[in-house]
Amino acid sequence: MLISSSGEKLGLMSLKQALESAQSSSLDLVQVSPSDASPIVCKLLDYGKHLFDKKKSISSSKVKVKRNTTKEIKFRPSTDTGDYNIKLKKIKGFILDGDKTKITVRFRGREILNSDMGLDLLKRLKEELSDISQVDQEPSLEGRQLLMVLSPLKKK
Repeated sequence: MLISSSGEKLGLMSLKQALESAQSSSLDLVQVSPSDASPIVCKLLDYGKHLFDKKKSISSSKVKVKRNTTKEIKFRPSTDTGDYNIKLKKIKGFILDGDKTKITVRFRGREILNSDMGLDLLKRLKEELSDISQVDQEPSLEGRQLLMVLSPLKKK
């Protein structure tokens, strides 16, 4: 039994006739049914294209997993309101994209004596972002910098 590339049945043919028909249409003759079936069913198709489509459908069916990445934004304790607003917008973008965000406040020289300015900055950020994020790591002083990690809220 021979089936054309469009799917219509061409009927019972000898192997020689089927091969000639495949050659004339520049397609491959592929056996579809098991070899012990009666009658053996063959189909005319472009086998290379068939393999390509099969591989493509398998790769597209795989679930794409987004890796959790950590982005970092650096502040200074004396960051002005304009710069603060720009960095706040950037942090919102990171969190809405599903990325964790590490916020760092760096101190230079004697600024470390006023580390409460950095804590106030981080508290303000935490309050402004509380509707879209949660705190993974509370503000902690490590050397000459304050660190805080925010992550997106878990969906329920």
